[in-house]
Amino acid sequence: MPGETRVARRKLCLLVASEITVRAFLVGHLRALVEQYDVSVVVNTNNPSFLDDLGLQLRVIPLRIERNIAPLRDLAALFALIGLFRRERFDLLHSVTPKAGLLAMLAGKMAGIRLRIHTFTGQVWATRSGFSRFLLKSMDRLLAACATHLLADSVSQRDFLVAEGVVRKAKVGVLAKGSICGVDSVRFHPDAAARQAIRKELGIKQKEVTFLFLGRLNRDKGVLDLAQAFTRLSGDCRLLFVGPDEAGMQAEIESITEHHPHVHFVAYTDKPATYMAAADVFCLPSYREGFGSVILEAAACGVPAIGSRIYGVTEAIEEGKSGFLFPPGDVDALAGIMRRLLENSSLRVQMGEYARQRAEHDFASQRVTEAWLEYYDVVL
Repeated sequence: MPGETRVARRKLCLLVASEITVRAFLVGHLRALVEQYDVSVVVNTNNPSFLDDLGLQLRVIPLRIERNIAPLRDLAALFALIGLFRRERFDLLHSVTPKAGLLAMLAGKMAGIRLRIHTFTGQVWATRSGFSRFLLKSMDRLLAACATHLLADSVSQRDFLVAEGVVRKAKVGVLAKGSICGVDSVRFHPDAAARQAIRKELGIKQKEVTFLFLGRLNRDKGVLDLAQAFTRLSGDCRLLFVGPDEAGMQAEIESITEHHPHVHFVAYTDKPATYMAAADVFCLPSYREGFGSVILEAAACGVPAIGSRIYGVTEAIEEGKSGFLFPPGDVDALAGIMRRLLENSSLRVQMGEYARQRAEHDFASQRVTEAWLEYYDVVL
C-alpha cells in the first residue's frame, strides 16, 4: 500500500565446517528460518549450490575451515570472517562445529557482532590427555568466552562442560529435551521393503540378527570394541558397519574378526534410514558424543540400541526400556548385552517399539526446530 514501510528482515549467519553437518543436522532448521529471516550459511564447500537440490534458497558463503589445527589456514579464515562480518553486519551469528565455532566467535567479537551463539556438540578433548587435552580444552574455553550465548545438545554434556570449568552454568542452555535436530519420523520409520532389499543386497537372511554401527569409523567411536564383542557371539547374527573409514579401521576390524564372512562394510550411504530399517540392534560403543542423534534415528525405525554410558548417549537411550548402556571400553559387558538381545527376539521387539514411540514423542524434529525459533525470538 502507498506509504507503507517495509521492515527489513533480520540477518542471520550460521557457520559450520562441512556440508555433511548442514545436510545431516540443519536442513529442517534452515527451512523454517528462511521464512522469517535473511539467512546466510558459511561452510567449507566447493559447491555453493549444494542446498539447491533440497529446495533451499539461501546464500551459501564458501570458506575453507580445517577440522584439524592448521595455524596459517586458520588465521586466514579468521581474517576472512572478520572482513565478512564487518561488511554484512549480521544481527546474529550461530556456529555449530568446534573449529567453525572458535573462528566465528573470535571474528564476531572482533567485528562487533552483538549476538554470538555457539552450540556444543561434543568435545574432542574428552578422550585426550596431557598437552593435547589442555590445548583443545583451552580453545573451547576461549570460544565460550567470546560467545554471548551458549547451547549444548544434551543436559549431560552441559553438566560435563560446567564440571570441567569450560562454561558457567548460567550461560549455557539446552533446547527442548536435547539433540541438535531431533528425528524426522517421515524419513526414519520402520520399512519392511527397505529391510528386505538391504538384506538381500548384503546376503543377510531374514532370521539373522543384525547389529548395526552407522557413523564415522574411528577409534573414539569404539568400533574396535564392537568388533571384539562380536567375535564372542555364536548363532545366526551379522555385524554391519556403515560409514566412511577415517583411520584405516576396516583393516583393523577385519584383523580382529579374522575376515569373518558375517561382518559387512558399506563405505557411504545417503539413505541411512534403509540400513537402520534392515537392522535388529543399533550399536554406539563410543567414547565421546554430544548427544548421539543417530540412536534416535534408529529408534524411529523401531530399532533398540546399545550404547556406552557417557554424556550424551545416556539421554538418547532410556536404560532398560529403549536399549541398554554399558561402561565405555568394557568389551565383556558389551558382548553380554549383545548376546542377551541376540537370544531374546521378544525383548528386541518390545524395546524397539518403546524406542520408536519415545523418539516420535520426545524428540520430533519439528519440536526441536520450534525450540530454535523460540530461542532466536528471545535472544533477538
